[in-house]
Amino acid sequence: MSKSLKRVEAALAAAGVSVRITEMPGSTRTAEEAAAAAGCALDQIAKSIIFRGESSGHVVLFVTAGGNRVDPEQASALAGQPLGRADADLVRAETGFAIGGVAPLGLIAPVETYFDPRLLDFDVVWAAAGTPRHIFAIAPQDLLRITGARQAAFTAARG
Repeated sequence: MSKSLKRVEAALAAAGVSVRITEMPGSTRTAEEAAAAAGCALDQIAKSIIFRGESSGHVVLFVTAGGNRVDPEQASALAGQPLGRADADLVRAETGFAIGGVAPLGLIAPVETYFDPRLLDFDVVWAAAGTPRHIFAIAPQDLLRITGARQAAFTAARG
């Protein structure tokens, strides 16, 4: 079992949340792939979007519904700094996860985190469990609580 997957399992257990992590036969790197694998709506995927804080140099995490896009202006306003693209090395160094499997919990260090209210429209959402093939279902209220995220509006209007 990968170290990343073990960290997610440990974080879920420490939070007292009983969920089953599922290994899918194919990739769950994208929200579309994860939704197809889980058999759920695209917006039921709690995708982890990472930006680099241009002032701090540290990552900022936005947990958003699978069909939503993070609006850079709103996200920067929330973070109190301009945000830019986080490269794979920075994402791994600050979260412990590789891009395509970034979980919203089990990170190696605390990360400033924001949560898309759209996820709360569902009874269950699915999130990455630290690898490109592992996901778990969880009540969005539980995910919000255990990530320590701030609920906030940061998504672009759908076109």
